[in-house]
Amino acid sequence: MNRSLLVIAALFGLVAVLFGAFGAHGLESKVSAERLAVWETGAQYLGWHATTLLAVALLGAHHSGTLLRVAGWALALGAAVFSGSLFLLVLTDTPAWGAVTPFGGLALAVGWGALALAAVFGRERGAG
Repeated sequence: MNRSLLVIAALFGLVAVLFGAFGAHGLESKVSAERLAVWETGAQYLGWHATTLLAVALLGAHHSGTLLRVAGWALALGAAVFSGSLFLLVLTDTPAWGAVTPFGGLALAVGWGALALAAVFGRERGAG
């Protein structure tokens, strides 16, 4: 098990819940419907990837290898950059943050690809 990824997964889940609630109750009358949808996308992606990181962290208890580690860290980085840039875009009303979001998306794609490769080529701990 990768304890660091487990902690990050839990924190991402916490932030996704808190930010989702904040968007629904705290931002609803303060930002446009378009910006609120951007906020919701950030919260949803963070929540989905919190769950994915949890699975990757727990898989590490039974499987080893570079691909699984790359998957976990790329997913963590990608979720932080993707969702974080969307949150900052809404909070600061600075469209330039939207230019950062695709880098997070690219890291997420790398993470999912590495996870697929780890599933195909990885081996169980202790397997010869």
